[in-house]
Amino acid sequence: MDDVCALACTLPRSSEAIVRGRVKFRIGRIVYLSFSRDGAVMGFAFPKEWRAALVDSEPEKFGLPSASDMRYHWVHVRLAAIDEPEMRELVEDAWAFVVPKQVAEAYAATKT
Repeated sequence: MDDVCALACTLPRSSEAIVRGRVKFRIGRIVYLSFSRDGAVMGFAFPKEWRAALVDSEPEKFGLPSASDMRYHWVHVRLAAIDEPEMRELVEDAWAFVVPKQVAEAYAATKT
C-alpha cells in the first residue's frame, strides 16, 4: 500500500483523502483508487465493459466490487498478488481513466 500511495502522490492533479477511515486517491471529486481498511485490497477505476474479462482471467488477483459498487467503473486487486510493474500499470491506468485526456497524454509523453 505504501508503494501505491507514493506513486499516486506523484501523479498530476491527484490528491489523497481519508474517507470513513479508508485511504482514497482522487482527481477532484472522482475517486480512482481506494484501499480496504487493512490495506490488503485496492479498488481502482477500470472500464466496466472489461471488468468481467479481467476478473475471469486471473481470479486469484482480481475481484468484482460489492453489489452496490457494480454501477461504477471499479474492480479490486489483492496487492500481495501483484508485483511493482503491474501495480504501477494499474495505478497509472486508473488515474488516466479519470483525468482529462490532455493531462494523461502530457504525463505519458514525459515517460518516453
